[in-house]
Amino acid sequence: MPPRFHLTVLAKAPVPGLAKTRLIPALGPEGAAALAERLLDHALDQALAAGFDTVELCVTPDADHPAVQRQAARPGLRLSLQGEGDLGARMARALDRALAGGAAGAVLIGTDAPALDAARLRAAAQALAQADAVTVPAHDGGYALIGLRRPAPALFEGMAWSTAGVLAATRARAAAAGLRLAELAPLHDIDEPADLVHLPAGWLPVGLGVGA
Repeated sequence: MPPRFHLTVLAKAPVPGLAKTRLIPALGPEGAAALAERLLDHALDQALAAGFDTVELCVTPDADHPAVQRQAARPGLRLSLQGEGDLGARMARALDRALAGGAAGAVLIGTDAPALDAARLRAAAQALAQADAVTVPAHDGGYALIGLRRPAPALFEGMAWSTAGVLAATRARAAAAGLRLAELAPLHDIDEPADLVHLPAGWLPVGLGVGA
């Protein structure tokens, strides 16, 4: 029997003023939330098309938002809450839970990288089958995906998240922990107004965002 692989999509409910806050100067709270919902839709489309054995949507702050409830109705999708703690604690908890549940490998993504399609997700799982950990780097110095074969708390504790040094620190920590880290080709994520040029065509209303 082939090994079981689990994919978690970590997301905020698309609430104005909570989701994609760094894009509010360009899009406004409602526009940023609308884009967050579009990104969530796309990430889950790709996640469910990638062929993982199990797929989970792990949300914050709660599961009551209509967009989250709509997603939870998708066939084959599990719903969970991120819980307390910083981003690292919530990421580690989601990965650890998947591994404790019997997955041979656990992959976690956010919703910020529209280029992270089903083919790239499958490639990450294939890489993880030969390594202890896998990442898809982001051009801003972070990563859009991380996967593990076993718990690795050192990759998440005390990290300066949302900075340009996340990927470099992850590489160094993986090496110190004796983890074989595979990396796929880098891609762009959508965090700042300048990143909006990397959105697929038609994802923003005309005149919004780019160059703002």
